[in-house]
Amino acid sequence: MGTSPKAMANIYFIMGVLFVYMATRSAGETVWNSTTMLLAIFATLDFGIALRLMRNHVRNNKNKE
Repeated sequence: MGTSPKAMANIYFIMGVLFVYMATRSAGETVWNSTTMLLAIFATLDFGIALRLMRNHVRNNKNKE
């Protein structure tokens, strides 16, 4: 039995929030440094994956009914 898409979406969403937090903490004088931009990219990818997994979860629930 695999992990549900809803649980994985929650994990990816939490990881995205943590990457955003780390990006804001790493921004010194400017946000245009490589570390901040890399963390922001990772956060964007995590939020995108979380949204796609939640959409799959909702679609699976509709198909079951």
